[in-house]
Amino acid sequence: MTKDRGPSVKDGDTYEALREDGASKEKAARIANAKASDSQNPAEKGGKQPPYEDWTRDALYERAQELDITGRADMDKSALIDALRNH
Repeated sequence: MTKDRGPSVKDGDTYEALREDGASKEKAARIANAKASDSQNPAEKGGKQPPYEDWTRDALYERAQELDITGRADMDKSALIDALRNH
């Protein structure tokens, strides 16, 4: 039986597989929708940004703020990198 995820999830099978693997609802929906889009290819290596290890702590904090990651104010650079990668 197919679960009702609403109209925002475009690839239900991918979404469900990611959720079973422990991905958050938001992350699973982002990846499933990117996979369903003809203009995106989430399996390919993406952007041109340097790795998080090359970012300053302030830049990592700003990115965490954009993504509304809780607890970011108390995180050091390593914790911010982990939080961003697992968001």
